[in-house]
Amino acid sequence: GLLSWGLLRVQAFNSSTGRHGIYDDECLANICGDNGACLNNNGSFTCTCNEGYYVAMDARPVCQDIDECMNSTVCGPESTCTNTPGSFTCACNWGWAPTDRSVEPREESNVCIDVGECVEFPTICGPKSNCTNLIGSYNCTCNSGYRLNNLEVIASVTNPCTDIDECAETPGICGRNTVCTNVPGTFFCSCPDGFYPSTGILWLVGTSFCKSKQNNPAKLLKKAEMLLRHIYISEFLSLLSHQYFRTVNRTEMNSDVFTVLLPTVNNTNLTEPVNFTIQHKKVSVLTCVYWEVGEGGQSSGEKRWSTDGCWISFAHENYTVCSCSHLSTFALIMQIPAPANPFLDWLNRVCVIVGLFFFGLAIFTFLLCSWNPKINNTARLHLCLNLSMSHLLLLWNQEYTENELACTVMAGLLHFLVIASFVWMLLEALQLHLLVRRLTKVQVIQRDGLPRPLLYLIGYGVPFTIVGVSALVYSDGYGATEAKMCWLSERRKFNWALTGPVIAILGVSQNCVKFVLTVFSKLDENLSSSFFLTIVAQFVILGCTWILGLYQTNLFFQVLFIILNSQQGTFLFIVHCLLNKEVHCCFLLPPGVSVTFK
Repeated sequence: GLLSWGLLRVQAFNSSTGRHGIYDDECLANICGDNGACLNNNGSFTCTCNEGYYVAMDARPVCQDIDECMNSTVCGPESTCTNTPGSFTCACNWGWAPTDRSVEPREESNVCIDVGECVEFPTICGPKSNCTNLIGSYNCTCNSGYRLNNLEVIASVTNPCTDIDECAETPGICGRNTVCTNVPGTFFCSCPDGFYPSTGILWLVGTSFCKSKQNNPAKLLKKAEMLLRHIYISEFLSLLSHQYFRTVNRTEMNSDVFTVLLPTVNNTNLTEPVNFTIQHKKVSVLTCVYWEVGEGGQSSGEKRWSTDGCWISFAHENYTVCSCSHLSTFALIMQIPAPANPFLDWLNRVCVIVGLFFFGLAIFTFLLCSWNPKINNTARLHLCLNLSMSHLLLLWNQEYTENELACTVMAGLLHFLVIASFVWMLLEALQLHLLVRRLTKVQVIQRDGLPRPLLYLIGYGVPFTIVGVSALVYSDGYGATEAKMCWLSERRKFNWALTGPVIAILGVSQNCVKFVLTVFSKLDENLSSSFFLTIVAQFVILGCTWILGLYQTNLFFQVLFIILNSQQGTFLFIVHCLLNKEVHCCFLLPPGVSVTFK
């Protein structure tokens, strides 16, 4: 064969003409290219191109790549098309991402959508900055009092926002004869010893300046209308007992004690909070407090350290800024949390599990034995159910203190269950009162006690109403306490949301029980004594164990409270099941035989 014009010529025999001839075989020269198949014909050829290629007879090779990106809609909006040999790729523009990120944005159902960089990458702007999401991008701005070192680059981890030292950059920012103190994000102005601010306690930049106390002390009291008294008390440590500051932690004075007063101004309700910068050395759980005196005054009024109207606005390892909406005597108290006792935690879990076991036995007994179901069983059954659920929640209570929402829900649910337990105890006493009242009238009793729907309405409606009203009045009262438990806060006396209803329920129950005992004593002294012992036992079970919770000063009372409070289910099972003759008959009688007690 001869190579002519880039083609291979071969000698072949034509059977139709019976002659030998020379023909061009284009396929041997790979005229279609690597991306197609060539079929040689007499005097011609045919190319079949692969997917993504088209036939161009004037081009060599004949199979040429199709540029799909020439179609502007092939990848959809906010995306970039990149042509590849035989295919193409689609990628979203910067700041955009496919709806389904596992595949390319080619289909209409998988278009490019804006990426929320501020949500997906919370630290993208670095510390002390604000991130604002934009369409296809984002913007970073420094917080007030901070700025970038490199203003030409957006804020990031590598180009963070740094504090502006206003005192160093603007030496006279506070005025003449003043002391400027720089803190992260802001600065404070004050006067040196022997001087006072011209505008009082609140410093106004550009207006306030320092006046000398020695030049005109009479004018100081007359025109400034202010008396600033700092009373440093060296022997104030005796006032840090739990008598004056109630907390489960050990307390220690962490600053000087000082008093600030304005003679001609309402000191109890300022229009703007006053900031106090208090120096300290030790760092722990710090609390801004003020000395509160009750209505009786210093002689007979209640005296204590209080946190109402004071809060920490900034904390540093060497100083703390306290903000208060009133003026009084202030201090900074350090709370030192008591170390956890693993023995008490282990004992509590074991005792609660044992108590839950006997709660289960009591509930099973009440469901199995149906003696006077309209009087005792319904109330006792739900009493055990609510108490057992509250103990079960207390078993895992401390696990949710770090989760604010979960801890709030846990505290509200515990509040509901405890009140429901006392309400069901009241319903048992109320039903017995109604029954005995009918007996005294010597009438036929057609229905014992209240109907069950009414019992359920009262038993769960009253606790739901109490918890709902309490949450509306002070929703922040539910949550983590200083004892690291999800329970009711003592602020604003919110614990009375439980104490008040319980006292009212116990008062009504006492009147019902007193009436029943009076009637029983006239009918049968033995019956009266037996009933009296049962009622007293139940009141001790539900009441005295909670009273012990107020006396947790030493290990003995802590262990005693854990054991007695966790065994409420055990005591209820003994009193209402083991010592109940009706339960004995229920288990000893053969199947199909029943006894009605009257």
